[in-house]
Amino acid sequence: MGRSLHAGAWWLWALALGTAATRTTNPLLLALLVAVSAYVVATRRPDTPWSRSYGAFVKLALAVLLIRLLFATLLGSPIPGTHTLFSLPEVALPAWAQGIRLGGAVTAEALVFALYDGLKLATLLICVGAANALANPSRLLKSLPGALYEMGVAVVVALTFAPHLIADVQRLRAARRLRGRPDQGVRGLLQVGLPVLEGALERSVSLAAAMDARGYGRTARVPAAVRRTTAALTLGGLLGVCAGTYGLLTAEGGSYGVPVLLVGLAAALAGLKLGGRRSLRTRYRPDRWDLRAWLVVASGVAVAALLTLASVRDPAALHPGVVPLVAPTLPVWPAGAVLLGLLPAFAAPDPKEPS
Repeated sequence: MGRSLHAGAWWLWALALGTAATRTTNPLLLALLVAVSAYVVATRRPDTPWSRSYGAFVKLALAVLLIRLLFATLLGSPIPGTHTLFSLPEVALPAWAQGIRLGGAVTAEALVFALYDGLKLATLLICVGAANALANPSRLLKSLPGALYEMGVAVVVALTFAPHLIADVQRLRAARRLRGRPDQGVRGLLQVGLPVLEGALERSVSLAAAMDARGYGRTARVPAAVRRTTAALTLGGLLGVCAGTYGLLTAEGGSYGVPVLLVGLAAALAGLKLGGRRSLRTRYRPDRWDLRAWLVVASGVAVAALLTLASVRDPAALHPGVVPLVAPTLPVWPAGAVLLGLLPAFAAPDPKEPS
């Protein structure tokens, strides 16, 4: 049986790389982040059904990038430009729609700005896809705090049932084609959709009965004061995390972003710890957080921290100019910082080797 790294370590590593992607619009650094995540996935991806999702996330990222460029072409951009590439027929809009443009001149500056902006979001999606391909969702569910266990079960069940729905649709459409009946159009959709929904309902009822027989949903009695403290800590912590994250992503909130984020994380973790008292469950062979997991997480955190520092000290290198157009260059030490994300390719165990 192959060895595996803790699922939470993969997610923390990937989210750290995604955080690093939000600190720059340099296409060379973003491409390097994508290459790092792709190499780690290629070397440490297990041979499992969920590991094949990385390609779907890459296609989704490309679609997001193309849609961002399409919007910039059709709806215009607030970025002024002097290098006109081509012009589209412009549609006159009423006075109340000022600030919105349909058609008109398309400049190189506007397209480059849209490319940088879309590439940042595409890189973030690819990093999430890397975590989805490397981490075992069922093992991640077992590692969740007790307060999030029921929500995690719902998410895993939904992700597990989605492939069954697709398989049912393909099976029923093939059966209708063999019988000479239409499987397209509104009529074909209705005649295929109803059996699919019926099968999904039957599976849901069977799963609910099996989960109820095994004791899912049991809760322990806790004092009212503990419940109120848990709700206050969790809600306040999540609000603090949102405010701190907003501060980190904006230039005006750089001074208060980190303290508020840390306080919010501490409050939310305390609330989750108290909320876990209501969950009655045991873990069979829980995953251990070993030295390899610490190394994987540390590599991702180092990339995020160093790129955040570089965005403050050398913003011109991490955010190439658009007006006027400037060719992006690859800064040396931020690029070296991104390469630290390759550490999981060597530190994480190979799932194909026997344990």
